Amino acid sequence: MILFVRDLTVIDFSYLCAERGLLGESLIVDVELHGDLDETSMVFDFGLVKKVIKQAIDQSIDHALAIPVQYAGCQLVEASDHLAVHFSSERGMIQVAAPHSAFAQLQAEQINIDSIDAYLQQQLQGRLPDNVQAIHFTLRPEQSQGFYYHYSHGLKKHDGNCQRIAHGHRSTIQIYQDGMLSPRLNKLWAERWQDIYLVTAEDRCQPDQLQWLTATESSLCSQYQAQQGHFEISLPAEHCETIPCDTTVECLADYIATELKQLDPAHQYKVVAYEGVGKGAIASA
Repeated sequence: MILFVRDLTVIDFSYLCAERGLLGESLIVDVELHGDLDETSMVFDFGLVKKVIKQAIDQSIDHALAIPVQYAGCQLVEASDHLAVHFSSERGMIQVAAPHSAFAQLQAEQINIDSIDAYLQQQLQGRLPDNVQAIHFTLRPEQSQGFYYHYSHGLKKHDGNCQRIAHGHRSTIQIYQDGMLSPRLNKLWAERWQDIYLVTAEDRCQPDQLQWLTATESSLCSQYQAQQGHFEISLPAEHCETIPCDTTVECLADYIATELKQLDPAHQYKVVAYEGVGKGAIASA
């Protein structure tokens, strides 16, 4: 017997890639449970599927930075209160230091659907009843015919896991000029923020101000203290864009609309910015 749940949850996370560097991603999770019926004539109660499996995902990879620890260019330095990651990519050296809970360590050479699937299988060991013989995940990005970008960021003021300095999203963008959807502007911003790290200006610091990382003068560095602890990051400046506000989706939508209005005040703009799948903010200017 197979029990299935479509759209169980969305994993919003970032990961380290040897070619593209630091990437934000959003993956929709479908799940199938293969097993025998229990004494209640169920494979597994739907309420428990959502509670147990979603909770395992939320407590592991969601809003975390996924690290391929078997990649030769990845070095981890552990301390009691934090983990420091040094990752060599084709875009340059990426370094992140944060509390251990901000990372998902995958025993793989690269982060992909197969390695994430194996990681989730490991996280669920011992959490499912004996009558469940196997669990199968389908991990998929949102199907979109429009424009989107991958971005990573951190929200120091957030009281949940969004405060982690390197988590992210795959996000659709829809820009309207004078009430008409503008493919040109959508393409422009999707390319501008392709594989981007967005940093709030007030969080930037000089390399010698970092507590746990050693960075070069050409790196962009950021650090802040949040509820979960101290966070810091260093990465190539060309991998980033500094903005004068927080990087909540509300602020990002307003930032884009304001930028467009300043460049061409003769037109009216509406920006529909997504934060991952099915949620976001709308701003006008």
